[in-house]
Amino acid sequence: MAESAQPLSARARLAVTAGKAAAAVSRAAGRGSGSVIGGRVALKVDPELLSRLAGHLDVVLVSATNGKTTTTRLIAEALRAGGEVVSNALGANMPAGITSALSGGSEARFGVIEVDEKYLAGVARDVTPKAIALLNLSRDQLDRAAETRMLAERWREGLQGNKATIIANADDPLVVWAASSSPNVVWVAAGQEWKDDAWSCPSCGGVLHRPDDTWRCGECGFGRPMPTWVLSGDTVIDPNGSAWPIRLQLPGRANKANAATAAATAATFGIPPHIALERMQSVAAVAGRYDVVTHQGRDIRLLLAKNPAGWLETFSLIDPPPTPVILSVNARGADGTDTSWLWDVDYGRLAGHPIAVIGDRRLDLAVRLEVAGVDFRVCQSLPEALQQLPPGRIEAIANYTAFQDLRRTVGN
Repeated sequence: MAESAQPLSARARLAVTAGKAAAAVSRAAGRGSGSVIGGRVALKVDPELLSRLAGHLDVVLVSATNGKTTTTRLIAEALRAGGEVVSNALGANMPAGITSALSGGSEARFGVIEVDEKYLAGVARDVTPKAIALLNLSRDQLDRAAETRMLAERWREGLQGNKATIIANADDPLVVWAASSSPNVVWVAAGQEWKDDAWSCPSCGGVLHRPDDTWRCGECGFGRPMPTWVLSGDTVIDPNGSAWPIRLQLPGRANKANAATAAATAATFGIPPHIALERMQSVAAVAGRYDVVTHQGRDIRLLLAKNPAGWLETFSLIDPPPTPVILSVNARGADGTDTSWLWDVDYGRLAGHPIAVIGDRRLDLAVRLEVAGVDFRVCQSLPEALQQLPPGRIEAIANYTAFQDLRRTVGN
């Protein structure tokens, strides 16, 4: 168990106060939650504040291209069985946002922290985590993030010799290579639907062979480790061979995988699988994701998909045709300004759905859908899309800032 919280120094207290004041001003001005600007101000006053705030906590870090916000929420719910939790539950996952979140955790026992992939190694140095959960790595924000193997290498170097227990997805070769530099790894067979970023061996560059559910390099022999936790249908099998049912309100195979990783992570803190999984049942939505809202007389389910791997998983959980679908894509700073990733998404899977396209980059998406041979309508706004689509519940799929735009429009 982590040590009791020690009183903060005068400088640290000033930093926390300044950060909270900046966040309050940001909220009053209608510019969001203020967590990022608050954290930036606090770190300017005390650059060591993050490590000071985490000193009394048992910390879990969660990083991945997809699923980290949901998995963070599931782990937080599981660990509440053992004590108070502080978490950056709204997804502000860079050092400033993490600092803001931890500033409210003086009474907490656990810190469950989502971390942007680029910042994982640095945050791990600052907060001395007890556990780190690594879910997946795939292409995302090509103008901002490193190529996936380079990112895996950054993880591998940053985690080398780290004393934390690493809970890692045995089915993602990039994650396995990154985690293999650590002395204490718990392997989870969580699956990998998207494989287009892991056809070559991250260790030697050779071709990966994928017979059945495993993988191995034909050149150097680098291959899938033996998992001790296994997602099997609607159950997770623990290291003792016991199968525990996964009953989530959250939809889709990907969320079962997130729950399996969350259960393995909770177990490192002594929370039994049946208790951890039971607590996860209470999670119905995560920062608006999966919420069903009523707007202008229509029921709309809000789904977030930020990159090709995320879109693939999302297509697998939408209702079948002829369910109407709204697609919305932006290319603002938080999304990445490069939309070439649209050509890596198999939009042919939407055949048979009535589709309306909105968002800043609706014309980019329209070209992609036309090439895919999918029928669609381009609309200027959500209200116009609702008028154009036939009756029935609507699946609205959007990337990051487009998703936030939708939430503001529907008042969610």
